[in-house]
Amino acid sequence: MALAQAPAIAFVPTTRPDAARAFYRDVLGLRLTDVDEYAAVFDLKGTMLRLVTVSELQPAGYTVLGWVVDDIVAEIDLLAHKGVSFERYGWFEQDEHGVWTAPGGVGIAWFKDPDGNTLSLTQFPG
Repeated sequence: MALAQAPAIAFVPTTRPDAARAFYRDVLGLRLTDVDEYAAVFDLKGTMLRLVTVSELQPAGYTVLGWVVDDIVAEIDLLAHKGVSFERYGWFEQDEHGVWTAPGGVGIAWFKDPDGNTLSLTQFPG
C-alpha cells in the first residue's frame, strides 16, 4: 500500500497524561478509544490521535494540531466557556476574539493544551 493511501496517525506528547486525557476528552470533546501505559488514543473524525506519554517535553513554538471549523467565533466562545484561553501574539493583529485573519481571508486562533502544546482553530473563507 502506498503511503498516500494509508491512514495517518497524529501524535501529541504529554508529561501529564491524566490532565491531557481529561482536556482532550472533556474540554475538546474528542472520543477516547483506548488507554494504555504509553498513550491515550482519540478518534479525530477517522484519524487516530495518540497522546503519547513522555518523560520530558519542551513544547514546540508552533502549532502541533489544529481543526478546521465552520464558525471560529462560535468555537472560541464554546471553548472559552470551558476555561480555554486563547493566545495573543504581538507581531500581528488579532480581533477581539483572538482571531488573526491571514492574507486571503483565512481566520486562525490558537490555544494551548495542559502541556503547553499549541493547538489551533482555522476557518476558511466562503
